[in-house]
Amino acid sequence: MAKALSEMTLEELWQLFPIVLKAPDGNWRQWYAEEQLLLQRLLPPQTRIHHIGSTAIDGIWAKPIVDILVEVPPAIGLEEAGAKLSQGGYRCMSKGDTRRSYNKGYTEAGFAERVFHLHLRMAGDHDELYFRDYLNDHPAIAKEYEQLKLSLWKEYEHNRDGYTAAKAAFVARCTSAAKQWYGSRYEADTPKNAPSE
Repeated sequence: MAKALSEMTLEELWQLFPIVLKAPDGNWRQWYAEEQLLLQRLLPPQTRIHHIGSTAIDGIWAKPIVDILVEVPPAIGLEEAGAKLSQGGYRCMSKGDTRRSYNKGYTEAGFAERVFHLHLRMAGDHDELYFRDYLNDHPAIAKEYEQLKLSLWKEYEHNRDGYTAAKAAFVARCTSAAKQWYGSRYEADTPKNAPSE
């Protein structure tokens, strides 16, 4: 009988769920769109939902995991939103005071066909939107990011924390440049359940 995910060590989880990069796939945006509809039905209307991460960046290799950023207004709060996400098949992976992480598509046998990472935040905590749009608006920088990821892939195949840490300086530099480039682009109110662009 397979060991339950909740009983596995971090090292066992990294072995079962290695970092895998794949060529751009048009299905990723479709998977996001379909999942967004599910989330819109689960969450209150004031919730903002965005496609983030490498699958939201045009033309680059990515882990075939769709990252979703969900911003909830203070009136809703993380606890209430988290309970709704559990009803939609999401499993809470980490909890903090202002951020939570959920996933869907991780099984005892490995990845399901569709895999999602959901980043639950309070409204306004959305630096990933700047990074996503900056890379989409600057294809040469997106290709630099792709090359960085490809160069790190095999070294960190079974070490997600190391992989993320090795990309951190690049992400921080681009996010800072994006904030200067776009100004307060995301600080104004956006339509309810705003789709990513």
